[in-house]
Amino acid sequence: MSKIELQHIDKFYGDNHVLNDINLTIRDGDFMTLLGPSGCGKTTTLRVISGLENPQRGKMLINDEIMIDSDTDYYSEPSKRGLNLVFQSYALWPHMTVFENVAFGLRIKKLSNDEISKRVINSLERMRIGEFTKRYPNELSGGQQQRVAIARAIASSPSLLLLDEPLSNLDAKLRVDMRAELKRLHNELGTTIIYVTHDQVEALTMSTRIALFQKGLISQVDSPMALYMNPKNLTNADFIGNPRINFLKGTAKLEGNVLTCRCSLGAFQYDRADMTDEPIPAGEFPCVFGIRPEQIKILTEKTEEAGCEATVYAGQPAGSETLVTVHTKNGKDERAPEDELLLKQIGIMEYDINQKIWLKFKPNRFNVFDEASGQLIKLSRQNKHQAL
Repeated sequence: MSKIELQHIDKFYGDNHVLNDINLTIRDGDFMTLLGPSGCGKTTTLRVISGLENPQRGKMLINDEIMIDSDTDYYSEPSKRGLNLVFQSYALWPHMTVFENVAFGLRIKKLSNDEISKRVINSLERMRIGEFTKRYPNELSGGQQQRVAIARAIASSPSLLLLDEPLSNLDAKLRVDMRAELKRLHNELGTTIIYVTHDQVEALTMSTRIALFQKGLISQVDSPMALYMNPKNLTNADFIGNPRINFLKGTAKLEGNVLTCRCSLGAFQYDRADMTDEPIPAGEFPCVFGIRPEQIKILTEKTEEAGCEATVYAGQPAGSETLVTVHTKNGKDERAPEDELLLKQIGIMEYDINQKIWLKFKPNRFNVFDEASGQLIKLSRQNKHQAL
């Protein structure tokens, strides 16, 4: 297992500042995912950690041992960092069998034939492809080839495993299966894993922690649930979540220890325990509510639990869930523009266009952001075992 520390890492390609003062600690045994859109710097960070790229500034330590020190122009060789890298392209030798591909790195280490055989069989069985030892890569499916590449990486028992978008070439079903295998593998081996992806579903389902990248900067480092429930700014909130988060404009005012926030869903009060440490403007100021699609339930009849009234704009049944776009009035003025919300309801449900509905919600689940700074000022509070 390994602990990795990146300190003030800067990386340039010509005038392009790809990594801008990256500071990140990856704890021993973490499944750390580097997440972000294309071109944000996540793969470059992985290549710096692996030794395939050298930064112009900064330090990197593995288990408190210096591997990169730009001040002294010291960059340890990749082979001395105790890691294995799994690429997006499987990089299997086409003329070698599955057994020979997995055994290749072990033979370079000059292990005995018995030890090589033991490790190869063990790693293939962990990836549930033990019966394919005599096959060649072109006789395997994409998912099976990916399992071989991962088996090869874990056969040498690395303390650090790096994976660069390894599932991006697989179809949707295989991606789900491989996510389960990788999560199980991490639990069994306890190896520190650094995983690069632009797919937030992969990040949210597998990671112990996520580092969210935006334009060469690390925007937030948090657990998957904390990142999803309480993104620190509007940019992060907009990136995380599928379906997308809803943004409703409103106003807010802090009086004493009570923050009163208003939007088309109503007026809500929050106490100091619900607020972040971000500075809150004086007087009334514009705010933005962040509301996840699953945080609002649709009622077809008005009850005591019902909140505001709304109308159905469109429904999208999708089997296990139904997406519903609804419109709410922004205030009592009939001339006021309508707000639009995308809601997710579990199960197959059918709604008519322009159907009148009522919305059930718990205001403590909502995020509130300061519109001017974009920063989160009110946290979402939710018990992980509590349903809507």
